[in-house]
Amino acid sequence: MTTKRTGGRILVDQLLAQGCDRIFCVPGESYLAVLDALHDSSEIDLVVCRQEGGAAYMAEADGKLTGRPGVCFVTRGPGATNASIGVHTAFQDSTPMILFIGDVARDAKDREGFQEVDFPAMFAPLAKWAAKIDDARRIPEYVARAYAVAMSGRPGPVVLALPEDMLLDEVETADRPKVVRPAQPPCIGATGTLVQMLKDATNPIAIVGGADWDDRAAHCFAEFAEGIGLPVACAFRRQDAIPSSSPVYAGNLGYGPNPKLLERMRAADLLLVVGPRIGEATTDGYTLITPDHPGQILVHVHPDPNELQSVYRTDLAICADMPEFAETMAQWEHDILAFEDGAQAHAEWEAWNTPQPRDGVTFDLGPCVAAMREAMPADTIICNGAGNYSGWWHRYWRYGKRGTQLAPTNGSMGYGIPASVAAALRCPDQRVVALAGDGCFLMNGQELATAVAHGLRLLVILVDNGTYGTIRMHQEREYPHRVSGTALANPDFAALARAYGGWAEVVEKTADFALALARALEQPGLALLHCRTDIEQITPALRLSSLNKR
Repeated sequence: MTTKRTGGRILVDQLLAQGCDRIFCVPGESYLAVLDALHDSSEIDLVVCRQEGGAAYMAEADGKLTGRPGVCFVTRGPGATNASIGVHTAFQDSTPMILFIGDVARDAKDREGFQEVDFPAMFAPLAKWAAKIDDARRIPEYVARAYAVAMSGRPGPVVLALPEDMLLDEVETADRPKVVRPAQPPCIGATGTLVQMLKDATNPIAIVGGADWDDRAAHCFAEFAEGIGLPVACAFRRQDAIPSSSPVYAGNLGYGPNPKLLERMRAADLLLVVGPRIGEATTDGYTLITPDHPGQILVHVHPDPNELQSVYRTDLAICADMPEFAETMAQWEHDILAFEDGAQAHAEWEAWNTPQPRDGVTFDLGPCVAAMREAMPADTIICNGAGNYSGWWHRYWRYGKRGTQLAPTNGSMGYGIPASVAAALRCPDQRVVALAGDGCFLMNGQELATAVAHGLRLLVILVDNGTYGTIRMHQEREYPHRVSGTALANPDFAALARAYGGWAEVVEKTADFALALARALEQPGLALLHCRTDIEQITPALRLSSLNKR
């Protein structure tokens, strides 16, 4: 038996059936019926954000942490366009996410009504699936499909538009059961071929992380790699794919990697890529590993058949879930293979990961990261957006278990603060740190209000060098001594944090950081360290002046 319910009530009931326990939103009159239904649903935590970009980032980060779609609600037009950055991040990061957009009433369609946009058309290139629900009776079908699409194959975002009047319709319809990702084990013949390839290899290396990577994949692949001494490098901003404490952890690819790791990559005769798309950042613009990779055998393991062979010539393609593949490999007899490269690669990474003093530097972030390593637990969650400041943590921080690095592989700014809010809500027993440059912070710093409203314990490390540092670096390289459009006039960030209700302190010298950090870690809620640095120290390895001497 079914009873009549409004479309808003049906939608909330479907989210409950799918196990949704948290929604990130900016309210809008276009989906008031959903907000009304949520009033009676105490099982769902409604997180009200201050801008739709921040809300979408939070949903994306939540999807990263849980493996099920993070859920975001925004209103039409301006709300949806603001939220699109989170959808793009979820797509390039292979993160399950669902964005619901309140839309114009059906009788106003195609009249360019107030804030009207053709959302299926707009989001078609940004999402795995974008659609509009015109019939309230089909809400269970659409929501179940949205969860299935968001989690299947290569995970990603789904966008569903909700006409305002459809949410008010009272209809009878049956609920759909909870959707789970179907298990996709690897072909045994293919894994047997892989083992034979490894037997024939002299210096193989693995690159891991990315689509469908979870705790089981991390544990089982580390067990497999450690058992045979296989070096494991992590794809760009996937440094928590296996713990950095693993004796075969070789470091990370992307921007500013260890030169010795790059040498090892170029010398490898077998590349075992498990999870990543082998994208532009991981491969340094498709040059570290070229699409045809002459002289190297490439084995690519990915959950989506459309990704295999799409860019790279692949000698062995294996379509499988990451945890299923990793568990299968962990069950092979390890004594059939033995490499010394894993331990050597890990020793090279440890040397690269150890900060060295830099002469003439008033504020050196390297020792500051080392101080954080000493003071904070291994399962601390580090969240950052885009910017050169992140390079110090990418190089010197030691990421722990999976889910301790939240960083956008699409390189979008403003991600760190919203992601840290989502992490603090999802993992209240873990330390959460938001990293931000001065440019990055002001793109979504307003979400500190959301953090304070929820009483979250959050540490913000704000690196202020008075410029859009990454762009200034490229500018000095391409147009030396012609600074244009990259300088910033900043507010008093410490005062701003206090205005939000947090604790804050300004740090201007390396020697002062450890004590300031200790004071920040004693705070029960929001704490911010405003670190004033010099633009001259543009990366952990480069001075700005070294780029423009030509």
